[in-house]
Amino acid sequence: MRAVDPTTDDTSRNADAPASAAHARRRHWRATLALTGALLVAWFAAGFGVTWFARDLDAVFFGWPFSFWAAAQGGVLVFVALIAAYARAMARIDRTLARDEPAAPQERA
Repeated sequence: MRAVDPTTDDTSRNADAPASAAHARRRHWRATLALTGALLVAWFAAGFGVTWFARDLDAVFFGWPFSFWAAAQGGVLVFVALIAAYARAMARIDRTLARDEPAAPQERA
């Protein structure tokens, strides 16, 4: 719970709240864009990069050629992991926004 400073009234205490809230939302949006960009790069690397270069990796993995495994199984597992990473990271970013954004001033009856 926030400590209330009795030397200030409600108007001076909440005067910079909209600017602070806007700053918190901008930081949230930048973090969301950075996360989305990083996951898109990982998605591209898993979806295109690994399968494109898998023929050069001439290894046998669980009795199958690595290129087959990467295309058939590895891509799906990576995509599921990317979704889980996105959900977890966005929950953390949203908690940070909720903590940093000042509470909206309550209307008095």
